[in-house]
Amino acid sequence: MSKQIVRKAVIPAAGLGTRFLPATKAIPKEMIPIVDVPMIQHIVEEAVRSGITDIVLITARNKEAIENHFDFSYELEDTLEKKEKKDLLEISRSIGKMCNLISVRQKMPLGLGHAVLCAAPVIGNEPFAVLLGDDLIDSKVPCTQQLCEIYARENASVVGVMEVPAAEVSKYGIVGGDMLRAGLMHVKRLVEKPAMADAPSRYAIPGRYVLSPSIFECLRNTKPGKGGEIQLTDALQLLAEREKLLAFQFEGTRYDTGDRLGFIDATLAFALRRPDLAAGVREIMKRHLEIRG
Repeated sequence: MSKQIVRKAVIPAAGLGTRFLPATKAIPKEMIPIVDVPMIQHIVEEAVRSGITDIVLITARNKEAIENHFDFSYELEDTLEKKEKKDLLEISRSIGKMCNLISVRQKMPLGLGHAVLCAAPVIGNEPFAVLLGDDLIDSKVPCTQQLCEIYARENASVVGVMEVPAAEVSKYGIVGGDMLRAGLMHVKRLVEKPAMADAPSRYAIPGRYVLSPSIFECLRNTKPGKGGEIQLTDALQLLAEREKLLAFQFEGTRYDTGDRLGFIDATLAFALRRPDLAAGVREIMKRHLEIRG
């Protein structure tokens, strides 16, 4: 496998978002904002900051709002320009300039592995990143950039991992293998949502990957599991048997924005670091805590 720079990323966004009903009845889950920035924009910004130029968005019916968000809006921008709201105008235009967005439909809900496979014609024979929209990772160096650097240095596919408590192992795909150095593992085994007794470690994959194009052949050879879905974890196990697969313990704070409490946690964290909002948010939190004793 020759060394290549990672320029493409796949962002699966075809899910129904049922955990956030009723909010997601009419709008995509990915467009729910963390303060005033949609979750999907945070994910795209991480990819762009990591050197990604082409975003392959895996969508489904009724997801057009995501594509529209990353397009230019003539009516809005014309109105802002006439009203001389230059700051807001620049915000709107900057989103349209952010990246080259390529939308691919996942016509049947056949799992994460299938969603990634849908991107194969666009990715071609290049390495690529995968970023899951429910995982918001806050870090000085973008998590995806950290993985891209490992890929370039080690010339091998790499998954981002974090160590989780034993009680949470069953919520994640878990990796096991040989530690090459602190924070870097040569992966030999992957298990999707195991019981702690069956888990090869407590290193969990929260939704960041940089993969060689070999993963597509592995996905084509992965049999559907429960519900007829193709699991990305199963395909990664096959990849690990065919070529070197690494796991890297990334630096950063991960928020599970697919969970209501995780979403609230992320919203508070991002609001508290903004100079225009921090003092007011602290006052609101203090008031609510006093009211509830």
